[in-house]
Amino acid sequence: MPHTPTQPAASFRDSIATVDAAGKRVWLYPKKPNGRLYNYRKWLSYGLLALLFAGPWLRINELPLLMLNLPARRFIILGQIFWPQDFFILLLATLTFVLFIIVFTVVYGRVFCGWVCPQTIFLEMVFRRIEYWLEGDAPQQKALDRAPWDWNKTWRKITKHALFLALSFLIANTFLAYIIGTDELVKIVTDKPAEHLGGLASMVLFTGVFYAVFARFREQVCTIACPYGRLQGVLLDQNSLVVAYDYKRGEPREKMRKNQPRTAGDCIDCHQCVQVCPTGIDIRNGAQQMECTNCTACIDACNTIMNLVNLPGGLIRHASEHDIAQGTKPRFTGRMKVLSGVLALLLLVLTGLLVSRSNVQATVLRTPGQLFQKTDHGTITNLYNISVINKTNRPYPLTLRVLEPAQGTISLVGAASLKLPAQGITEGVFFAELPRPALHHTNQKIRIGLFSGNELIAETSTKFLGPVQ
Repeated sequence: MPHTPTQPAASFRDSIATVDAAGKRVWLYPKKPNGRLYNYRKWLSYGLLALLFAGPWLRINELPLLMLNLPARRFIILGQIFWPQDFFILLLATLTFVLFIIVFTVVYGRVFCGWVCPQTIFLEMVFRRIEYWLEGDAPQQKALDRAPWDWNKTWRKITKHALFLALSFLIANTFLAYIIGTDELVKIVTDKPAEHLGGLASMVLFTGVFYAVFARFREQVCTIACPYGRLQGVLLDQNSLVVAYDYKRGEPREKMRKNQPRTAGDCIDCHQCVQVCPTGIDIRNGAQQMECTNCTACIDACNTIMNLVNLPGGLIRHASEHDIAQGTKPRFTGRMKVLSGVLALLLLVLTGLLVSRSNVQATVLRTPGQLFQKTDHGTITNLYNISVINKTNRPYPLTLRVLEPAQGTISLVGAASLKLPAQGITEGVFFAELPRPALHHTNQKIRIGLFSGNELIAETSTKFLGPVQ
């Protein structure tokens, strides 16, 4: 974005920080962050990681907390099973989530990327912390990469990449468990490899992808591959909360000199904010930079320096461009209230859809090519096919009854009742029978109830054909 009027034009950057003038990759060595916000991020990340790895093993109503089985077209969310028949709910949930992200970003900025995104959490809180542990901080890492391949460099690099591979394997297994379920995953791990070649191939593929992302691709995911990162440029505006540099207070920049009165802005040009940035940008080039993930590492670094030189903190802080330009403090504006209300309404609508969803769903269709039949005792019958889906982990014995009109009866073909397995589907054929006085139209709607004992667990409707009145 354009440099501010008080900002040197020479510092304006018109290319991404991870590519040099020749178009080659610039490998980043971000300094290990430290500070209050980093500690908050760290504990939030550990909690989310614990939830991520435990998620496939947690159960609600004996069903996984989350499983997205695309091959079987079966999804389990918070212990609720969703089949293709629930596609409209999943579609609405997806649209609600996308809209939620858009509205949330417009109001609160790119907080998701820096604090909740799995890519950021794994890279910053797992893989880079291993790197800091084995290779030291940024200067030590640079020196090690430039050093010849002696024993010290060899064992550190081998150990690091072995741990990276092990972690990638663990992550791959976890994500695979979210797709196929833990029971199937255990079978793949414990059975003979030849019996699960597809599963093993998926495991190897996922492991390779995660290793490549966290060992080599890294911040390029955020700056090149992630569509949300590309969208932020059109989602954010001057009123969105972002990690911003207060150029009105900080400019012009000047190095700190002992025993000399300060005549410039508060920025002492120490470059600590640049050194800790995981995407290599200089936050002083302006807010809303494409690569900025709002991780707040630069806020901690700047506040530490401000404290050391006895200047007030907040030179880099959460603020909108409007707040920086006008010198005002962030406030919960009417715009934020309205959009936050929209977010709450979206969640309320989605919650209502989930609560009102039927656990047992039936589809009844007249058997193709069959006309109505007249019986000897003056009633009319129609032949139907029924398909029933059980979205719970509980089996049901089913009986069918005509709810409307009340005089109707149902006779199953070949059985007295239907057996609906847990998480399964059952099908059947039945005759619906109505007396002539109950027929008021040649194509009349009837309601059919599905009972388990005396409990009505689902109902559906269909058309009943009869003779011309």
